[in-house]
Order: sequence, then structure tokens, then C-alpha cells
Amino acid sequence: MSDVARWLGPSVDMTERRNTWLAWLIGLTALLVLGNLVSDATLPLNYGWDVRVNCAAVDAYADGLDPYFVRNLKGTRFSYPYLPVTLDVFRPVCAGGVLVAHHMGVYLVLAVLCGLLLPGLGRMRTSPRDIALRLLCAFGAFIGFEWVWASGNFAILGGVLTAVALRLLLPPASGAWDRGFALRVGGAALLGLVTSFKLVFCPVIAALYFLPLPRARKLVLIAVAAFGFALPILISRVFYADLFASWLGVMTKQIPDQHAVELMETNPSLLLLARGLLDQVGLGDSKPAMFATYALAALALVLVPFVLSVLRAVGSEPVRAGESLLVRLDRWLIDHPRVAARVTVLAMFALYVSSPRLKEYAFFELAVYAAVLIADLPALALAAMLTVGFLAPGLVSITGHTVEGGFILLIVALACLWILLLDFRAEPMRLEAQDLRS
Repeated sequence: MSDVARWLGPSVDMTERRNTWLAWLIGLTALLVLGNLVSDATLPLNYGWDVRVNCAAVDAYADGLDPYFVRNLKGTRFSYPYLPVTLDVFRPVCAGGVLVAHHMGVYLVLAVLCGLLLPGLGRMRTSPRDIALRLLCAFGAFIGFEWVWASGNFAILGGVLTAVALRLLLPPASGAWDRGFALRVGGAALLGLVTSFKLVFCPVIAALYFLPLPRARKLVLIAVAAFGFALPILISRVFYADLFASWLGVMTKQIPDQHAVELMETNPSLLLLARGLLDQVGLGDSKPAMFATYALAALALVLVPFVLSVLRAVGSEPVRAGESLLVRLDRWLIDHPRVAARVTVLAMFALYVSSPRLKEYAFFELAVYAAVLIADLPALALAAMLTVGFLAPGLVSITGHTVEGGFILLIVALACLWILLLDFRAEPMRLEAQDLRS
């Protein structure tokens, strides 16, 4: 057994002693998460700035005004960032001003819904412990929910829809992968629609290739997801032509004297980290150098480790004569469906964290992907995830320090990805073994 496998140790339910200390750690993490939420709720701050912007845009549109001009939005200095079609989609959500007045309570319910909707990967029956871990992850991982809760950002809706999409794409452990393709088509379409909310996250769609399905079906799902991503853009372009031009103006900073959504806006992403590093050597103004450094960082820190981990697992299987690497990958995924489901969500996590624009509230959606993966981790890997992904940023938050404008959350998310990859490299077939034991 390798040193990494020895470090990870046996699964959570192997010894009563490990169950005891892990239960204490989970309890401590839950107390910190709850303490953070209580602390945030009692601070005399003007929460909900993003939900006020979004609902003010819906109201302006209903009054016949162009919602992409900030002067038409009452009580805000920020611009509306979403596609024109969302103005009609969000109208029932904002009706009556209930969401603006009570968004914190509504968002708590939606976060619980996320945890309950998420699928399991490695157990025939979902245990209360697994559900509790997913709920804890939704509320506490990367302090993403805290940012969504405070700002009122509609990333909470993206999180709920992502949970539904994953539920449709990944059947329960007892489910058969050769049935229910229509549901997976619906899940792929929904995942594409979610990525259209924030266009920079569309590469997540490529992760569908790791599903344990024949290649033709996987390509169909990717095409459906791509169509789901493009559909809101097409509808906005055709049926909201004037507003679409204004939306483009906001995206490209063509509307003067108002806030504009831009790629280089302060956020804890690899792209901004690359720019910061180049600033130190006097090359911060060189966009080619910045994007090249960003690409190298994404490859070195995220994508290459993920690909090598998967290829290492595929390479452990016997080689059939005349098989290409891609055919071997397809066969391995189909032969190990539970592992393939985990690889799919790992790929989504990796592609999401590689995004060039990763605002603090976006870490809530990242926590949704992590919530699928966390429940099946062995003891020490789970402890490492709780310590790095929950306790460390939670302590920063509860002590009154801000993570905005820095790269703490990015470093935390990358560390959690590496923990997940180390666990996968050590025991890639653990989920299959759980299936056999069940």
C-alpha cells in the first residue's frame, strides 16, 4: 500500500474510535458554520444588495424602462448582469417584494433544498449522516453560502438547479445506467441553462463526457447541454433585440458612467492571481502574458493533475488489442459506473474552479459539487476536507476578517480539489467496493 493510501486510512465506519473523533470534528464544524450564520444575521448591515438589483431590474422592465441602465434601477448603483430573457423568468420570483424583504429566510430554505436534492454516489441507501454532510457542505464549504446569503445573489437559484441537474444525470447507487436516458437529457439541458446564467462556467458541460455511457449518448448529452446554454442567448437575441444590445453594452462597458460587469473585476480566480503575479515583475499590462500564465496555472494546478489521476486509474486495467486510449477510457467508465459518476463530478469541480471569473458568491455552486463528493470520503480525507474547506475559511470569517479582494477562497478550493484527487488516486475503486458490500 502506498504512503498516500496509508495516510488516507480506512473508511469512516471501520472503527468506533475513528467514528468518535470524526463525529467531534463534524460537530465542531457544524457549530462554527451555525455560529457564522448567526453572527451574520445579527450584524446591522444592509444585506441583499444583489437581490435588490435583480428585482429592481424586473420592476424597471415591467414599467417599460431599460433595466440595463443603472439610472432606471431604484435604490442601487449596480448594473443588471443577466440575459434579457431572465427578466420574464425572474418576474414571479420578485413579485410582491417578498423576496427582497425576506431573502435570508428564503435562501436558508433553498440551501436545505440543495442538500436534500443532491444524489449519492457510493451507497445503496442514503444515510442520515450522508444527508447531514451534504447539508453542512452546502451551508459551510468555502463560506460560499455566507456570501450568497449576505448579498442576495441569485447564485442560490443556480445552486438549486445544479442540484436538480445532478440528480437527473446521476441515478442512485441502485439505479441502472442503461435506463432513464430521457431523464439524463433533461439533466443535461438544465445544466446548460444554469451555465447560461454566468457564461464563463460553460466548460463544465464538457465533464459530461465522463458519464458511464456509450460515447454516442455522451456526445448527445453534451450537445443538449450546449443547446441549453445557447438557448437563452438565442431567445434574448431574437425576442429582446433592443435589450440584448443594452446587455452587450453592459458586458463590454459601452454604457458610460455606470458600473459594468467585466472579466477583470476583482475576484479570487486563477486569472486574477496570474495578473497579480505578473504585476510583481512589471508585466501586469501584458494581456497575452497574463492569459498565458493563467492557462499554465489552470493546467498545472487543476487540469493536468485531474487528467493524470484518471489516466492512472484507466491504465491499471488490462489493455485489449487495438484499443485507443479514448476507447479504453470509454470502456473503463462503463465498467465502473459508480467511479465514473464520481469522476464526472470531480471534473465539474475542476472546470468550475478553473474559471477566469470566480466571484466569492460563486463558491456556493462550487460547494454544491463538493457536497456530492464529500459524503463518501474515508475518515482522514473527510477530516482534511472539513479542516481546509470549512474550518479554515469559517474561522477567518467569524473573527471579522474579510476574504474579499484576496485569494484565500481560491487556495482553499484548490487544496480541497487536491485532497479529492489524492483520495481518488489512492482508492479509485472504493465506490465499487461499497456497491459489492451493499
